[in-house]
Amino acid sequence: MTAEFIVPLLALMTMLAAIIFALVSKHRTEQKLDDPNAPKSTLAKDAPNA
Repeated sequence: MTAEFIVPLLALMTMLAAIIFALVSKHRTEQKLDDPNAPKSTLAKDAPNA
């Protein structure tokens, strides 16, 4: 295997991993936004003072 084969393969695998990570994070964020029992961020305007 030469570098001409390995470098593009590693680049594509890295991009695929980043896309999968982004999709999973997006899904978890949407689930948390839909959950009325999720704790509020301390930066939110309507968060309880802690």
